[in-house]
Amino acid sequence: MNALWALSFPWWHFILRGTIVYVAVLLLLRLGGKRQIGQMGAGEFVAILLVSNAVQNAMNGGDNSITAGMILAAALIILSVAFAYLTYKSRRWANLLEGKPTLLMHEGKVLHANLEKELLNLHELKTMMRRQGVHDLNEVSEAVLESDGQLSLIKKSELP
Repeated sequence: MNALWALSFPWWHFILRGTIVYVAVLLLLRLGGKRQIGQMGAGEFVAILLVSNAVQNAMNGGDNSITAGMILAAALIILSVAFAYLTYKSRRWANLLEGKPTLLMHEGKVLHANLEKELLNLHELKTMMRRQGVHDLNEVSEAVLESDGQLSLIKKSELP
């Protein structure tokens, strides 16, 4: 029964391991792009599950005790809250961790260079627009891919 609670490493090892893995995975997801986060398909979902399994031992070092699990869970939640606070307080941190919105259409014209930068094609942009009830590019004045992967639209009919 005592083995359930006994740590095989000092408690701070788990916090250090959890922090390193949390930051590394956060940065890797950030490199993956906004589109992948906002429109997670089956492939991306499977990748996230496999990444979580792949980094598990890096965080716990093979220690499967309840205590280690609780320390890691607390460390991850604290890191999540800390990064949320940093992005709330600092635009610089928000841009670094969450990215900046990307203008995809301006004054009714598609900005193909920005589509390419976000690894989107015209078909995917139209699909995202249809999900918001817009079926024609000519209806849109501005389209912005937000940092969370969602598409924001300003319709020409909404302009003064």
